Amino acid sequence: MSAPSGNPIPSAPPSYEEVVGINVNYPHPYPVPGPGQKPDGKGTNPPPYMGQPPPANNPITVQTVYVQQPVVFYDRPVQMRCPSCNQVIVTRLSYDAGALTWLSCGGLCLLGCIGGCCLIPFCIDALKDVDHTCPKCSALLGSYKRL
Repeated sequence: MSAPSGNPIPSAPPSYEEVVGINVNYPHPYPVPGPGQKPDGKGTNPPPYMGQPPPANNPITVQTVYVQQPVVFYDRPVQMRCPSCNQVIVTRLSYDAGALTWLSCGGLCLLGCIGGCCLIPFCIDALKDVDHTCPKCSALLGSYKRL
């Protein structure tokens, strides 16, 4: 079949914008993907920042900060890094009479142990408070209170 000589045959159908009447020359409010780019925007470059100067080529200094986890002190030696001398140490323990020692002494007195037997809690380390110190610099690192 041939077309009549007076009417030329269109080469392609009209586009959607031409049919609907959208102004093709009007700028879009969002970036329109170019040829070879996906419409999801992953291939597009972000718009340049207005009013900000380009980043300078200043050297970036990086400082590493080591944060030590809090140490929980009990009645046993603890291996840790001393915050005073920065050495890895095992704490040295010293025992001092605390609230539990004095309450035990008073309890024994109430039970009738007044002939010196009420002083036995002062000889038992399991009833005393514990101080943790550094064996290298003798800094007090922490304490464990029984009560």
